[in-house]
Amino acid sequence: MSAHDARESAATRAVGLVRGILGERVIISNELDPFFSLRALAAYSSLSVRKLRDLLDDPAHPLPAYMVGNKLLIRKSEFDSWMATHRRQRGADVDKIVNEVLRGLST
Repeated sequence: MSAHDARESAATRAVGLVRGILGERVIISNELDPFFSLRALAAYSSLSVRKLRDLLDDPAHPLPAYMVGNKLLIRKSEFDSWMATHRRQRGADVDKIVNEVLRGLST
Protein backbone atom coordinates (compact mmCIF):
# COMPACT_ATOMS: atom_id res chain seq x y z
CA MET A 1 0.00 0.00 0.00
CA SER A 2 1.42 3.39 -1.03
CA ALA A 3 1.56 6.42 1.28
CA HIS A 4 -1.20 8.07 -0.73
CA ASP A 5 -3.47 5.02 -0.38
CA ALA A 6 -2.78 4.90 3.36
CA ARG A 7 -3.74 8.59 3.78
CA GLU A 8 -6.88 8.11 1.67
CA SER A 9 -7.85 5.03 3.67
CA ALA A 10 -7.34 6.90 6.96
CA ALA A 11 -9.40 9.83 5.64
CA THR A 12 -12.17 7.46 4.61
CA ARG A 13 -12.25 5.92 8.09
CA ALA A 14 -12.18 9.30 9.82
CA VAL A 15 -15.75 10.39 10.25
CA GLY A 16 -16.49 13.70 11.94
CA LEU A 17 -19.45 14.89 13.95
CA VAL A 18 -20.69 18.26 12.71
CA ARG A 19 -23.51 19.83 14.73
CA GLY A 20 -25.08 16.47 15.34
CA ILE A 21 -24.70 15.27 11.76
CA LEU A 22 -22.47 12.31 11.09
CA GLY A 23 -20.56 12.64 7.83
CA GLU A 24 -17.23 12.29 6.11
CA ARG A 25 -17.22 15.79 4.73
CA VAL A 26 -19.46 18.80 4.39
CA ILE A 27 -19.91 20.39 0.98
CA ILE A 28 -21.62 23.73 0.76
CA SER A 29 -22.89 24.30 -2.75
CA ASN A 30 -25.15 27.29 -2.08
CA GLU A 31 -24.23 30.78 -1.03
CA LEU A 32 -25.20 31.37 2.59
CA ASP A 33 -28.32 33.47 3.11
CA PRO A 34 -28.30 34.42 6.79
CA PHE A 35 -31.03 35.97 8.87
CA PHE A 36 -30.17 39.31 10.50
CA SER A 37 -31.45 40.72 13.76
CA LEU A 38 -32.41 44.39 13.52
CA ARG A 39 -29.11 45.36 15.11
CA ALA A 40 -27.09 43.24 12.66
CA LEU A 41 -29.14 44.55 9.72
CA ALA A 42 -28.51 48.10 10.91
CA ALA A 43 -24.77 47.47 10.78
CA TYR A 44 -25.05 45.80 7.35
CA SER A 45 -27.30 48.46 5.83
CA SER A 46 -26.02 51.64 7.52
CA LEU A 47 -29.61 52.38 8.57
CA SER A 48 -30.57 52.90 12.20
CA VAL A 49 -32.59 50.32 14.12
CA ARG A 50 -35.28 52.99 14.54
CA LYS A 51 -35.46 53.57 10.76
CA LEU A 52 -35.64 49.82 10.13
CA ARG A 53 -38.54 49.53 12.61
CA ASP A 54 -40.33 52.32 10.74
CA LEU A 55 -39.74 50.52 7.44
CA LEU A 56 -41.28 47.32 8.82
CA ASP A 57 -44.58 49.25 9.13
CA ASP A 58 -44.37 51.12 5.81
CA PRO A 59 -47.91 50.84 4.39
CA ALA A 60 -46.82 51.03 0.74
CA HIS A 61 -43.77 48.77 0.74
CA PRO A 62 -42.97 47.19 4.13
CA LEU A 63 -39.61 45.61 4.84
CA PRO A 64 -40.14 41.80 4.81
CA ALA A 65 -39.43 40.18 8.17
CA TYR A 66 -40.03 37.07 10.23
CA MET A 67 -41.21 37.04 13.84
CA VAL A 68 -39.90 34.12 15.86
CA GLY A 69 -41.24 34.51 19.36
CA ASN A 70 -40.40 38.11 20.17
CA LYS A 71 -37.42 38.20 17.82
CA LEU A 72 -37.60 39.98 14.46
CA LEU A 73 -35.40 38.48 11.76
CA ILE A 74 -34.77 39.67 8.23
CA ARG A 75 -33.24 37.42 5.56
CA LYS A 76 -30.27 39.06 3.83
CA SER A 77 -31.43 38.20 0.30
CA GLU A 78 -34.92 39.55 0.96
CA PHE A 79 -33.51 42.79 2.35
CA ASP A 80 -31.23 43.15 -0.67
CA SER A 81 -34.17 42.62 -3.04
CA TRP A 82 -36.34 45.04 -1.08
CA MET A 83 -33.53 47.60 -1.10
CA ALA A 84 -33.12 47.27 -4.88
CA THR A 85 -36.70 48.49 -5.31
CA HIS A 86 -35.67 51.71 -3.55
CA ARG A 87 -32.80 52.41 -5.92
CA ARG A 88 -32.69 56.07 -6.79
CA GLN A 89 -32.28 56.82 -10.45
CA ARG A 90 -31.08 60.12 -11.71
CA GLY A 91 -33.98 62.22 -12.92
CA ALA A 92 -34.24 63.22 -16.56
CA ASP A 93 -33.24 66.75 -17.52
CA VAL A 94 -36.67 68.02 -18.59
CA ASP A 95 -35.36 71.31 -20.00
CA LYS A 96 -32.92 69.48 -22.23
CA ILE A 97 -35.63 67.12 -23.51
CA VAL A 98 -38.05 69.99 -24.24
CA ASN A 99 -35.37 71.97 -26.07
CA GLU A 100 -34.46 68.94 -28.22
CA VAL A 101 -38.12 68.35 -29.11
CA LEU A 102 -38.61 72.04 -29.98
CA ARG A 103 -35.48 72.00 -32.16
CA GLY A 104 -36.80 68.92 -33.93
CA LEU A 105 -40.13 70.65 -34.62
CA SER A 106 -38.52 73.77 -36.04
CA THR A 107 -36.46 71.83 -38.57
